[in-house]
Amino acid sequence: MTSAQTEPLWQPDEERIATAAVTRFQAWAAEHHGAPAEGGYPALHRWSVDELEAFWQAVVEWFDIRFSTPYERVLGDRSMPGADWFPGATLNYAEHALRAADERPHDTALLHVDETHDPVPTTWGELRRQVGSLAAELRALGVRPGDRVSGYLPNVPQSVVALLATAAVGGVWTSCAPDFGARSVLDRFQQVEPVVLFTVDGYRYGGKEHDRRDTVAELRAELPTLRAVVHVPLLGTPAPEGTLAWDDLVAADVEPVYEQVPFSHPLWVLYSSGTTGLPKAIVQSQGGILVEHVKQLGLHCDLGPDDVFFWYTSTGWMMWNFLVSGLLTGTTVVLYDGSPGYPDTAAQWRVAERTGATLYGTSAAYVMACAKADVHPGRDFDLSAVKCVATTGSPLPPDGFRWLHDEVRENLWIASVSGGTDVCSCFAGAVPTLPVHIGELQAAGLGTDLQAWDPSGKPVIGEVGELVVTNPMPSMPIHFWNDPDGSRYRDSYFEMFPGVWRHGDWITITDHGSVVIHGRSDSTLNRQGVRMGSADIYEAVERLPEIRESLVIGLEEPDGGYWMPLFVHLVEGATLDEELIARIKGTIRTELSPRHVPDEIIEVPGVPHTLTGKRIEVPVKRLLQGTPLAKAVNAGSVDDLGLLHFYETLAAARRG
Repeated sequence: MTSAQTEPLWQPDEERIATAAVTRFQAWAAEHHGAPAEGGYPALHRWSVDELEAFWQAVVEWFDIRFSTPYERVLGDRSMPGADWFPGATLNYAEHALRAADERPHDTALLHVDETHDPVPTTWGELRRQVGSLAAELRALGVRPGDRVSGYLPNVPQSVVALLATAAVGGVWTSCAPDFGARSVLDRFQQVEPVVLFTVDGYRYGGKEHDRRDTVAELRAELPTLRAVVHVPLLGTPAPEGTLAWDDLVAADVEPVYEQVPFSHPLWVLYSSGTTGLPKAIVQSQGGILVEHVKQLGLHCDLGPDDVFFWYTSTGWMMWNFLVSGLLTGTTVVLYDGSPGYPDTAAQWRVAERTGATLYGTSAAYVMACAKADVHPGRDFDLSAVKCVATTGSPLPPDGFRWLHDEVRENLWIASVSGGTDVCSCFAGAVPTLPVHIGELQAAGLGTDLQAWDPSGKPVIGEVGELVVTNPMPSMPIHFWNDPDGSRYRDSYFEMFPGVWRHGDWITITDHGSVVIHGRSDSTLNRQGVRMGSADIYEAVERLPEIRESLVIGLEEPDGGYWMPLFVHLVEGATLDEELIARIKGTIRTELSPRHVPDEIIEVPGVPHTLTGKRIEVPVKRLLQGTPLAKAVNAGSVDDLGLLHFYETLAAARRG
């Protein structure tokens, strides 16, 4: 797969290349650390993976990372898993996140936006004051380094204050969004045994108020390790008996005291989607996240003190943690708490306009929904501040690239990025100095030796392979919670290729260094030996105006056969008649492969997703293979469990 013959959709001009932080970093690293002065990004990337220690030393010096005790070397043990980064060093993540308050206390750190779309600012000075007050109160409650502090909170300033105060005292933060039901939250929080719980009385979404007080009562009853519960009154209700009022805890005017912790000290726990069992509780370190995020946000996203960073996310998704880390680069961070499509599909573009966002991040699904809903962002909104639109969650289809280019602005940097909760970062994506080709992620990230491997472990270029990373990244998990011998961690990433991170995606690395994502390799469609990712099918099929969303499953059958149904959720008013079926099959045959024309096309009432919006493929496959619902999927991880009954019934009918 190559697009060497095609013209790029976008090319950065000379001024943008010259002023990009990554260009200035390269010149400085050439002078001080032996990086190549010529050859642009490809040469810098090659050096960053060949000279891993020199690269990361350059990063911590360039971003002036403050170590309260110095490191002995950059990388002690470099084996995976278990790489030992910056041994001997101590530091604090929250101290770096609030550094801009020293120089710019009256500038805006946070812009909070709800469904009225009116931004409410919090200054750097006020953010630091609240963090200082709350950190002191956490210490008074007995929270010590390593204790877990949990948040059942939406994307609001209080969540950021709670995370930073937890990090300041050396605690370990973990959060779920308040649209998660009690069972989903308990599946996560019970694993890590929090001592403090921050909760809301409810939240507003889609123009309605959602009361969560009963759920909070259930959480309190089922989390016996809690020493304190803090009530955040988003809907204005009084603090229930036995809880602490948020306003009381952030009232004092005290400087934050930052606990200096080892580089590998845990910062937070994130969770895998947990569709087929308890979610994995993924632990990442204060130092590892700090250095990975300044690299990703400061060099790849090109963010600095003059920028406004908006990514549509919730506190139950790693992108929220990534968004908060925008503070590390002195950037103003936009916290949008509300429906992505309220009061209309164009809502996120209105938020980008109202906040003056310079980098606006969203999901590929939202971009395609806008295209189908005939939204015209460039015509209807002033998006002149937006330098980059970034997408993640699933691969951005080629039509999504074209739509953004045509409907937002021709001179628009489009960054489709791909990474994972597992590293809370990107393996490949945004590079401000490289061209953008339709359907491709610009390049692998600095310090990330991203390769595509065939089943024998041989790197391939221009053909589909497993996404692997052959050297350690600082933000890789330090461990999973409740995995004392590390076996679950090893099984998750290092079983197929020992010592090499296998992520579970199919990718192609093109001859010009860009990356194409084809979907999850564990739900691969393998017809007569020809492998294809599900994302390729979705991209082709969902161009058809009648199809809202689709789900494709490849099923190995006991008799050696292979059944590949395509499930389609139609837009209102559309009918799955012979003509539409023929068009769907024709589209797949001509645009992808005759071998991947589905055996059946079946209309469904909806496509099930994880709570973070990813299509659920593997559990549906298991249901269709006859696995009982209770064993095929973790009920608490699904956005609409009722949708799975359709596939359960279908499986029973096929067996019958």
